[in-house]
Formats: sequence, structure tokens, C-alpha cells
Amino acid sequence: MKVTCGIDWAERHHDVALVDADGQLLARRRISDDVAGWQALADLLAEHGDQANEQIPVAIETSRGLLVSCLRATGRRVYAINPLAVARYRERHTVARSKSDHADAFTLANILRVDAAHHRPLPEDSELVQSIAVLARAQQDAVWNRQQLANQLRSLLREFFPAALHAFQVKNVGLTSCEARAVLTAAPTPTGAAKLTKTQLRAALRRAGRQRNLDRRAEELQAVLRQEHLHQLPMIEAALGQQARALLLQLDAACQAADDLAEATSQAFHQHPDAAIIVSFPGLADLTGARVLAEVGDDRARFADARALKAYAGSAPITRASGRSMVVHHRKVKNQRLAAAGHVWAFASLRAPGPRAHYDHRRAAGDRHSSALRNTFNRMLGCLYHCLQTGRLYDEANAFRTRLAAAA
Repeated sequence: MKVTCGIDWAERHHDVALVDADGQLLARRRISDDVAGWQALADLLAEHGDQANEQIPVAIETSRGLLVSCLRATGRRVYAINPLAVARYRERHTVARSKSDHADAFTLANILRVDAAHHRPLPEDSELVQSIAVLARAQQDAVWNRQQLANQLRSLLREFFPAALHAFQVKNVGLTSCEARAVLTAAPTPTGAAKLTKTQLRAALRRAGRQRNLDRRAEELQAVLRQEHLHQLPMIEAALGQQARALLLQLDAACQAADDLAEATSQAFHQHPDAAIIVSFPGLADLTGARVLAEVGDDRARFADARALKAYAGSAPITRASGRSMVVHHRKVKNQRLAAAGHVWAFASLRAPGPRAHYDHRRAAGDRHSSALRNTFNRMLGCLYHCLQTGRLYDEANAFRTRLAAAA
């Protein structure tokens, strides 16, 4: 008798349902989100034939959390079903729009019973790659948070301190740089910044870590900060300065978090055996390579072929055909993190002759920049899949042989 299990996840408790091959409910139970609840779930599965060599598969609406981690640690197949898909399955049995936690667990169990072949279990990634995924995603979130705070600070400075924007709009220097944060912390208002001496500016630059051209940079900053600009009323300017100081504190913390996580991510990434293959590709370094590895994983059986990986990353187009109408779109349902890393990867890879020749070919064929870049990412993903499956390093002469010959 084939048994499937569905778990409706909640914050404090979980509803469990077991069904047999005919769709008959075998057992239902509500378990707590603690050790006692996990033991109750293990006992319930064991009562209905769960064994080490033939474990009952489980369907759940999330891929994260302690419960999912414990289920994966047992080696069983765990299916993370999208809640929207569960809602569509629910409508197959009732049109009254009724809903309950037990009904959702029962629906999840039936999804595995009838359509398990159309859903993918969670990959059997190693512990190392799962830890890399945690660090890489946290670092990416920290970078996004840092940029969001920098945008807020830029918007605020436009209201009362435009000289600061002019002072730090130079190459390799921005509001997120240590130099900008050190100077703005010393004087967050235009009135205070205009009173800064060269010695004070030099000291602020030194605290920020600058070692060369301190006098020249201090003179440049002083000249910009003492130029004539429009001012807010004194009390309003002081209040806006306090707001800017508060944003600077948050920005300092975000920058420090991003830097610390970047170092930890790089160290963990280089411990993985696939790191050498990934960084052999043009455009991939420690952080971008760790982000790609985090989303692709090291389970070689996760993707049936390169096309499945491309569809997962959103680089492969999708066709919508009905009658005599056929439209080709780019994918919107995809792994957003892998797609974001892929955009950076493809753009950075254009320095290499092969990807550049492929990009130029797509542009000559009429593609816009974003489409040509996405197509280049699509091609690079196919090469990455092949290299990971065969254990080979990237070879541009084989990857872009046709494009290089045409360009020559």
C-alpha cells in the first residue's frame, strides 16, 4: 500500500494527513512545532509503514524551517508545493471555497498521490552548499539593504545638502564608501561641512582608510563643501541633519554586515569542490560564483538537462501559443536570485572574446541590450551545466567556437 503524507505548515502547529493509494484518509493529526511534535510525526509515519529503505514522501508548502530541515535529514523525498498550486488543486474537489488546515494537508497528500511525477522534490544538496546558500543569500540581502539606505540618504541630501552629492559623485566613490560616510558623520549639515578645515577633512579621510593623496582630496572636498548653495532654515537644517545622522548609522551597520558576510561567503565558497569550475568562467568571482552555486546546488540529479536549469533561472524564453497566435516572452516565474546573479554574470563576461562575440551577434540580429544579455546568460548556463556534469573547467574555444570563428 502506497502512502503519501501532506503537512499544512503554520507558525505554532502543523496539520498532518496520510492517505493511501486510493485516496482514503488513513490518519490525521495536529502536531506542535517542537521536539514533541517531531516525535509525534515520526511515530505516526512509522505506524503506517515508514521504513528506512522505503520512506513515506511528504508534501509541504514551504522549503524552509526546522521541520523541513529535519525531514530532509532523514533522507526522505520532500516536495515543496507552491501554495497557489495547492489552491488550484483544492478547487478540483470543491467549488464552495471552503478552507481549513486539515483540508490543505489532505490536499497536499493527494497531490503526491496523483501528480508526484509533475513536481520536483527538494534537492539532495550537501551540508556545505546549504551553508553557502545561507551566507550568499544573506550577503545579497545585505547589499540590497545597503543600496536602499544609500538611496534614502541620497534623496534626503537632495533636500538640504546638494554639495555632499557633488562631493562624492566621483569614480569609485559614492555614498556607501567609507570616505563619504566618515565626512558626513563629521558634518551632516551644509553649515557644519563648510566650517571643516583641511586638517579635519584629512583626519576624516584617514579614518576612512585613505592613504594616498590626502591633501589633494581634502582640498577638493573643502572647495566643493564651501561653494554657494541654497539652504534650508537653520532649525529645519539641523533637524534634517539629525535625520541624516540616523541614516548614516544604519548605513554603517549595513555596510559592515555586507562586508562581513562577503568574507564569510568567500571562505565557505572556496571549500566547495565546484568552486574551481565556477570561477573558471568569465564574469564569475567569489561572490557571484557563490550566489550561482547557492541556487544551482551540487545535486547532479536536480535538473534533468541544461534546458531545465535554464528554465529555472528564467533565461530560456517561454512560448504562448493558441490557434494562429504565438508569442514568445521572457520568463517571469523563475528563481529571482539566480536571475539577478546571472544579469551581473553576463554583463561582466562581455570582457571575454567568446561571450562578447555572442552578445554582438544577438545585437546584430535585432535583440535589445537586455534580451542579448539574457541570451548570453542562457548560453553560459548551458556551458556551466556541462562543465559541472563532466567535472571540466571552462574552455572558451569549445564553448564559443562558432562565434569566435565568425568574429575572426
